[in-house]
Amino acid sequence: MNFAPYHPVVRRRPKEVGGRSTRLGSCRTLIGHPSEGGAAAAPVRSRAETSLAAMLTRHVLRDGELVLLILKPSLWYVVLSSLRFAAVVLILLIGAKLWLPRHTFHTVETGVFLIAGRVMWAVLQWMGRLYVLTDLRIVRLSGVFNADIFDCPLRKVAQVRLNSTFREKLLHLGSIEIVPTDETCHPGDWRTIKRPLAVLETVEATIARAKQGGPPCHRQ
Repeated sequence: MNFAPYHPVVRRRPKEVGGRSTRLGSCRTLIGHPSEGGAAAAPVRSRAETSLAAMLTRHVLRDGELVLLILKPSLWYVVLSSLRFAAVVLILLIGAKLWLPRHTFHTVETGVFLIAGRVMWAVLQWMGRLYVLTDLRIVRLSGVFNADIFDCPLRKVAQVRLNSTFREKLLHLGSIEIVPTDETCHPGDWRTIKRPLAVLETVEATIARAKQGGPPCHRQ
């Protein structure tokens, strides 16, 4: 009997530098999730998160741009962004119960409907927010029906600072404000992220490295 020669197939694994290597289009990226409890450039937790990141960042990344960090806000974003509206509705419900006791059921039903609608809107906002740090730029994607993209080259970042509200501090969360050197540009923010101090250190180190001689930045 004649047998065909056996040729072993060797599959080369991509190099890993602190995290899982993947590609968005033609861009080799390192994706991490510090806001989900890991350090910078930690492995991606699920294929769903990878797909979401690829879908939302493919149209803003340039060929060869290295992604160092991809974050989403904490789920507490939904609660915190809805609290003020819910408090106003509850106050109105109490007032309506005192002044219109005969229509209490319909008033409560309307109040519950309004609060539920506000929470659903906050969920849509959470789904549409994504924070991306590359070796060239810092980006925030947001918006429900229309995409709102904040895109600032690292060399044009004047300052990044941590702004945490009292409610965020109670939940060990924080928000990072990005201030461009161009005063005509509005500041951007990464709102309600986990491990804000660790994320801030990563962002500051990346900006410092870019300003000390990193790859050149390009405007869109």
